Amino acid sequence: MSAQQGHTYGGQAVIEGVMIRGQKNMAVAVRRHDGSIAVQCLPLSAFFTGNLRRIPLVRGIITLAETLTLGMRALSYSANVGMESEGEEIGKGSIALMMVLSLTIAIGLFFLLPLAASWFLEGVLGSSLAANVAEGVIRLALFVGYILLIGQMNDIKRVFMYHGAEHMTVHAQERGDPLEVEYIRKYSTAHPRCGTAFLLVVMVLAIVAFIFVGREPLWWLFTSRVVLIPVIASVSYEVIRWSGRYSGNSLVGLITGPSLALQALTTKEPDDDQIEIAIAAMNSALEADRGVSPTASE
Repeated sequence: MSAQQGHTYGGQAVIEGVMIRGQKNMAVAVRRHDGSIAVQCLPLSAFFTGNLRRIPLVRGIITLAETLTLGMRALSYSANVGMESEGEEIGKGSIALMMVLSLTIAIGLFFLLPLAASWFLEGVLGSSLAANVAEGVIRLALFVGYILLIGQMNDIKRVFMYHGAEHMTVHAQERGDPLEVEYIRKYSTAHPRCGTAFLLVVMVLAIVAFIFVGREPLWWLFTSRVVLIPVIASVSYEVIRWSGRYSGNSLVGLITGPSLALQALTTKEPDDDQIEIAIAAMNSALEADRGVSPTASE
């Protein structure tokens, strides 16, 4: 847990930057082309911090909506900081459109494509149960293969380095260490509350959930893979919360081991400049939560 009022801090990597979600505020720090750091701090919506956040399963859906919303804001800010030197700006509408397209492609690639493949295999496998399991295995393979593929891109490698910097900084904050590069360096780039861990849990729970979902009629076969995503995501969120709370337990370690191992693909060891960006984002979120007006940029 975080040192500040028991609240856990987390975030995500963006283009040449890091976003940190605090108790009541979010902060994004981005490296400009001239080497300076641009920082934006925004209050969180009451919808994301209200009493609904305390209700099991419901909070998973709220967190998913929050992640998408804050991710879009952070991505928009980091993209526009990157465009400053060219005197251009990317509108919120363009970012929203890209997010919608990305979600559509993700649902098609990781849910509908494996389903279509399993539908063709059903006659060969001879049972609905085997077809559902095959669907889940195909989905998991596509997920890991996708991460391996995009990880070869130089721009994505840098995002993965910022991802590592974010995790290391969160580790330091949770343990009450000074937010300085030399103290943060000793921490792992993997973290049990990572979004990668969440996605892996979603993939595994989807295998279990869809085993109990019938494959007839055909319209329900395809519709169920979409409408059940929020339910599976909600349960997955509870699993991640539970594993984070009992991360020191050896049994929990066996369960979270695969997700931590998978983060070797989605996080990379950052350089000092990238850790500085994560520190700037964390400090800004902490200051805002304490009621201190953070510096807009430095």
